[in-house]
Amino acid sequence: MAHNSGTLFPVILKVPAAERRLHRKAQAQALSRLARQAARISAEKSGLTLTGFPKNDAGAPVPARGTCWSISHKTRFVAGVAATETVGIDIERTRDVKSAIMEYIADEKEWDTIGGRAPAAFFRFWTAKEAVLKAMGVGFTGLSRCRILKVVDEAHLIAGYDKREFVVHQIWFTCDHIAAITGNNRLIHWTLT
Repeated sequence: MAHNSGTLFPVILKVPAAERRLHRKAQAQALSRLARQAARISAEKSGLTLTGFPKNDAGAPVPARGTCWSISHKTRFVAGVAATETVGIDIERTRDVKSAIMEYIADEKEWDTIGGRAPAAFFRFWTAKEAVLKAMGVGFTGLSRCRILKVVDEAHLIAGYDKREFVVHQIWFTCDHIAAITGNNRLIHWTLT
């Protein structure tokens, strides 16, 4: 299958109950395996070959023979994506957050773009910034350089990292989960299983 460079195929998989009941280390390993499975499915849907999941010395994903990848995992869901260009994906379960954490994740100008602070807005910002940081190959040390520039609509926003802008696509699934993926000038075809 030839790759479809105009479309990204992020995959979200539900974590089976047996894996959710595992203890910390075993659960983390199982979630990581499932997230990698999601990335492999994404690669297949994209017509790409994902031969492995290499990382650099800092632990950031690097392309596997030209195929870029990103994964995310939470207790109930995992996500993965493969692409021909750098990409970042994140998922989160929404919940109440303290005001100090809201202040940490965004400044007043950013909160104004979405109409104020609320848990749903916080997790839109959090997942968007995490996806951008993953696409840039940096960890949370880069958080202060990542800003929400514009909220386009309920499923898209524009985030900036230094002088680079990213279109971030988001999807709400179940009643309390959100996923975000970087995808400038791309169609996004989500798969939820």
